[in-house]
Amino acid sequence: MNDQYAELYSSYQWLVPSQFNIAQACLHRWAENSHEGRRTAIYTEDELGNVDTWSFSRLSETSNRLANGLLRMGVQPGDRVGIAMGQRPETVASFMAIFGVGAVAVPLPSSLEARGIEACMRHAKARVALVDTIAGPDLLQAHLNYPELSQIVGLGFQHDNIIPWRTLLARQPETFRPLPLSSSRPAVLVYNFKQNAPQGIVLAHSALIGSLPGFVASQNWFPVMAGSFWSPVDWMTAPGLLAALLPALYFGRPVVATLGRFSSPRALETLQRYKVTHAYFSAGQLSQLIDEAQQAPVPQQLSLRALAIDGNSTDNQALYQCCEQYLGIAPNIVLGVPEAQLVLGNSQQKWPAVPGSLGRPFPGHLITVLDSKGLPCPADVAGELAINRYDINGHPDPSLFQGYWNDPVATEERYSGDWWMTGIRAQVDRNGNFWLVPPDPAIQSP
Repeated sequence: MNDQYAELYSSYQWLVPSQFNIAQACLHRWAENSHEGRRTAIYTEDELGNVDTWSFSRLSETSNRLANGLLRMGVQPGDRVGIAMGQRPETVASFMAIFGVGAVAVPLPSSLEARGIEACMRHAKARVALVDTIAGPDLLQAHLNYPELSQIVGLGFQHDNIIPWRTLLARQPETFRPLPLSSSRPAVLVYNFKQNAPQGIVLAHSALIGSLPGFVASQNWFPVMAGSFWSPVDWMTAPGLLAALLPALYFGRPVVATLGRFSSPRALETLQRYKVTHAYFSAGQLSQLIDEAQQAPVPQQLSLRALAIDGNSTDNQALYQCCEQYLGIAPNIVLGVPEAQLVLGNSQQKWPAVPGSLGRPFPGHLITVLDSKGLPCPADVAGELAINRYDINGHPDPSLFQGYWNDPVATEERYSGDWWMTGIRAQVDRNGNFWLVPPDPAIQSP
């Protein structure tokens, strides 16, 4: 292989427009063209096997109606809107409607129960939420303890405290123009829990642009030869959004949405039925897929051309080898954190991958390993992985989060000069490949 890494990395320059709205970039610009609008945006399938296909036009019209409904409910630019939904077209429409009106989406992962949902909604001071049947009971329970969440739009179920999705949309016009926004305006507020307290991570609209180099590279130069894209990763998480759903839609490629639980048989059926060419899995999902399918025949009809795997695992080498052996494709292991997605990884078609390594910094990202004094570690010496605020040209890295919600002190504590400290132990070898290192028990918090 001709190693093109040095040329690609040194020549890359960020082109971040002053105005950028994810809703316009990922959805409405495709729907505005009559030909593009008829193309498939979402293939959707539930656990019972019911299937449907949504075009970009249909998705845009639904999003527009919902955006108008949010405005009628009094949602203003900058307001936080909770969203707790599974993989379905209405979820995409919901995100786009929130972005379109200039509000901030607060995705609530399926792993959260009522108490966690309440904590996030209270911390974000959200008063509006969109929810489907999966998360409905937990969100309604959270509402009992947080009555400031005054308006809940429910999809697929009835309750005295919700506004039915169909009723809201039926009363709204299908035309809407997304609000022109500065690319630095907050778009998403994702949550971690630190010592059982919610910590909000603010991601701007430009964070999507920041994830594109890593997405393109880890998907073997997407959208070249791209058909359907699928990721079973929860869309209510930062990687589910910025390493999977939004970049695929940005390039106008159809996304497969699978509602319900992940399982190995269903995953293989999905890959085959929708002729998925590009995919993104978490390390846990890939491990489950391979473990459950060891006794099954090796699939012969997969269309996969690229598979990216979240590399935040100490078993990356084993995953790499199993994936290559069972699925017949060498995966691109990548690394991201909620504060900055797809900053480090491999690209099989552009530079050689070392099985088990985290690869190299994707173009546009300046990354190193620092010691306890904030100095770069020598090759093969473990330290803390750090991401710089700026790239090699001195331009701000748009992938990096804007800060922790209403907590500038916590934000500044994570920086050492211009380096944002990830908290991940790693080392870099003499060829520039990064490797994950198990946490040192001697320095772990009690």
